[in-house]
Amino acid sequence: MPRLKQVSRAEAPPEVLPFYEQMFGDRDPVAEPGTATGTPGDWWTVWANVPGILKAFSAYPMRDAPLDAQLRELAIVRTGYARASQFVFSQHCKAARRAGVPEAKIQAIPYWTVAEVFTPLERAVLAYVDGMILEGGRVHDEVFGRLRAGLPDDQILMLTYVVNMYQLHATATKALRLEYDDVPERVVEIPEPAGPAR
Repeated sequence: MPRLKQVSRAEAPPEVLPFYEQMFGDRDPVAEPGTATGTPGDWWTVWANVPGILKAFSAYPMRDAPLDAQLRELAIVRTGYARASQFVFSQHCKAARRAGVPEAKIQAIPYWTVAEVFTPLERAVLAYVDGMILEGGRVHDEVFGRLRAGLPDDQILMLTYVVNMYQLHATATKALRLEYDDVPERVVEIPEPAGPAR
């Protein structure tokens, strides 16, 4: 269950209704949850509490981005995996398939460093994601050099934006327990067995 209130269709401000139409048709997504891809849809209904943020998330359509769709989706899937977001990872595995990323590459993203299915440019993109996500923005000059050898500045900037945007989504869905990230805390103390100590 999301940690914040969901906004029903009846409560939704006018600027939210186009998003609801796109995702849910004419039904109330709180009373009748679910999206075409099988998620509950509560990402939309919770962010609808602040329509300006919801609108900002969609202000720059990815289809207009100066970055190859397959590279973009490889980066987003890796971002979801590295941030441990089931929602971002799962949804963008699907998006990667729609963008034409071969299944072998999608499956290898969690262990990309030892997989032999990626091109040198794809490996540079994945290494860049890891530098941003796993190393807090520390991207080695060698990684950046290889990235720059394959992408112009506007595409590197777009890649940087996309990874950071989906890091935000991955972190927020876990914190707010939205979509597939609505899971109990995994790291808990395991009780000692009952009986005499050994």
